[in-house]
Amino acid sequence: MIKNYLKVAVRNLFRNKFYSMLNITGLAIGIACCTLIVLFVTDELSYDRYYENSPNTYRLTMAGALNGSSFDLAVVGDVVGQTLVNDFPEVIKSGRFRQFGSPFIRSGENIFKEEKFVWADHSILDIFGIKIIQGDPETALVNPKSLVMSQTAAKKYFGNQNPVGQIVEFGSAKDYRVTGIYADIPDNTHFDFDVLGSLITREDARQGIWLSMNFQTYVVLTPDADLEKMAEQFPAMLQKYIGPEVERFMNVKWDDLEQNGTSLAFGMQPVVDIHLHSDLQAELDTNSDISNVYIFSAIAFFILLIACINFMNLATARSAHRAKEVGVRKVLGSVKKQLVNQFLAESILISLISFVLAIAMAYIALPYYNDLANKNLSIPFTDPIFLAAVFSGILTVGLLAGSYPAFFLSAFKPVTVLKGSLSNGMKSGRLRSVLVVIQFCTSIFLVIGTLVIVDQLKYIQNKNLGFDRDQVLIINDANLAGANTAALKTQIESLSEVKSASYSSYLPTPSNNNVTVFFDGIVPTQDNQVLVSSWVVDYEYIETLGMEIAQGRNFSRDFATDSLGVIINEAALKQLGYDDPLGKTVGTYVSNQGDIQGFKIVGVVKDFHYQTLKEKIGPLVMQLGNSTGLLNMKVNTKNYQALLNKLEASWSELAPNQPFETSFLDDRFGRMYDAEQRRGKIFGVFATLTIIVACLGLFGLAAYTAENRIKEVGIRKVLGANVGQLVYLLSRDIGRLVIIAFVLSAPLAWYFMNNWLAGFEYRTSIGWTIFALTAGGSMLIALITMSYQSLKAATSNPVKSLRTE
Repeated sequence: MIKNYLKVAVRNLFRNKFYSMLNITGLAIGIACCTLIVLFVTDELSYDRYYENSPNTYRLTMAGALNGSSFDLAVVGDVVGQTLVNDFPEVIKSGRFRQFGSPFIRSGENIFKEEKFVWADHSILDIFGIKIIQGDPETALVNPKSLVMSQTAAKKYFGNQNPVGQIVEFGSAKDYRVTGIYADIPDNTHFDFDVLGSLITREDARQGIWLSMNFQTYVVLTPDADLEKMAEQFPAMLQKYIGPEVERFMNVKWDDLEQNGTSLAFGMQPVVDIHLHSDLQAELDTNSDISNVYIFSAIAFFILLIACINFMNLATARSAHRAKEVGVRKVLGSVKKQLVNQFLAESILISLISFVLAIAMAYIALPYYNDLANKNLSIPFTDPIFLAAVFSGILTVGLLAGSYPAFFLSAFKPVTVLKGSLSNGMKSGRLRSVLVVIQFCTSIFLVIGTLVIVDQLKYIQNKNLGFDRDQVLIINDANLAGANTAALKTQIESLSEVKSASYSSYLPTPSNNNVTVFFDGIVPTQDNQVLVSSWVVDYEYIETLGMEIAQGRNFSRDFATDSLGVIINEAALKQLGYDDPLGKTVGTYVSNQGDIQGFKIVGVVKDFHYQTLKEKIGPLVMQLGNSTGLLNMKVNTKNYQALLNKLEASWSELAPNQPFETSFLDDRFGRMYDAEQRRGKIFGVFATLTIIVACLGLFGLAAYTAENRIKEVGIRKVLGANVGQLVYLLSRDIGRLVIIAFVLSAPLAWYFMNNWLAGFEYRTSIGWTIFALTAGGSMLIALITMSYQSLKAATSNPVKSLRTE
């Protein structure tokens, strides 16, 4: 019986090649998209779940507020983790990371700026299951000036040599030793490092200060740990350990601090939640968002649903062609169950062919998709779970797409269909109309979402940021020039292409920030201290970056007292509460012992964005200093290559044998919104594919409608109807459905995209033009899809269609 089902199914596929091709192509595209999205979602959900300790591993966090300034940190003080080990029996072990710049590491002739470097405790290796494959796993990061490297990094620095025991130059130090090589950390981890340095090397890792929050700290708990019970003890713990530090450093009693509205809250974050549920300050890497999982899962579902709808639409629309077959089979003794099995067999066969084609399409598209999504995904062909999922998918899609047509067709009464009185065509299919509306609802939603994302990105690119990011060229790691940094700047300022040059280690990008406490006067009190970002700049910094002075003046060499002067932004002015800030003294802590230094305010700079537009502009203080990490240049040339050649010549002269690297400020700014740009592109791709799949079904439906009404068209032509009237007649139903789909989907799209925009402190608005473009475009695409078949029917010779009458 099964053999007969398959034989008939294959025969029907070949008999109706056009409709079979539409069904298979639409399903294949839908399944391919669904496959790619499932790979993405599976990868997102797998972060930090591969090592043994992950269910019981937590990151320590600190949140709070200080006189109107709030913070939510992924870092704590150096001693916090070990304190928990000592005070809580549920805490088995702790480990810390400390990010502090990207050092240059030299091995022989190979020198690289190691962007993927971090300081780490030895216990980190055990907590995260980092496997040492060369060297002693018991002592790899125990001793000062020890480095362990990933296999990839070891290959980069040492080629085929054995790296263990090798001495390398680390910055200016020449005595760091490679003590181990570890297997590359999987991509689905919330951090990405290739070189770990022993944290015990750093003095600040041993200072024992809770308020010096610079360490990403992790703890492993016992499986039966009661988190709620532990959390109840945290306030007392903070008072016990931070209270004395607050009194010593901030001149405020702990109880007074709490009564004044200042707060501190200690927390433990499951490590498996970091990638999708965490966006704290001082994250080790840029995290994703759980909304991505929800959004793309919904897209996968709806694209597959649209492909299945195509199948159901075409199958039910062509019911008259199969009606007589059903009637004859029933007369000859077939029961409903056999007919249902026959139609489901055809559906599952189409699903099987579509899945094979879809997997091939996904495999071909995967490299481009990886590039678009910034992933390293692969199709796990040998994974039993994947194979089982494919088999289940074939059955599920086949049954989902074929169930309604199977029961619909098998329910025909033989007497009715053999008399030829079965109604057909588009008008008889209310369900088909509903399904078409669902298709276009999904397509319109995705199109509106894509246009909103593009509009926000355009808003970001065109917004006045309060500084000029165009034509600012940066020499990275300019401090490698050593004693020649001043000469390097002087030589570069003499170039005709350079308008001004400035040294600083800070740029208006999120990765450059240093938060500290400032207060009115030089005596801190419980209500005069505020958290601000503090930057060290030189005399030309504000000019080079095109910032505007709102009050007072810029730093000047004509004023020797400017060495103890500061320039604040308008947000800091508001926080400090000054009406006339010029000449006022503000203080800050300049040591871990609570020593205070006062500074005179010489100017106020207009607010500028130094974080992403998702965040409100925060208070900022700039002070003079000798920070030579970056040499920033405002340039005026179109021949950048000629300028780069001159800069490299000066660098080779004044910083011989040191790596020369440049970047543009607008490129750095653009990278801040990589995630949004990728999301916009992915939305656009899937919106396009959704429309294509929907139009494939619409095209087939239009073809069948035109075929069924060909005699009506012939009669109307004989009676004088013109081509335009006939095209309108055949296409108007679809126009109505598209309008209904737009009316239903537009409010939903506005709601969800408005919520997405709410994540930006500074954002565009969703204008009527987006909806107008979407409505017009959807109508045009639908009508073009329908019009081909409508024109074909309207321009046909009526004699051919009426000769049998």
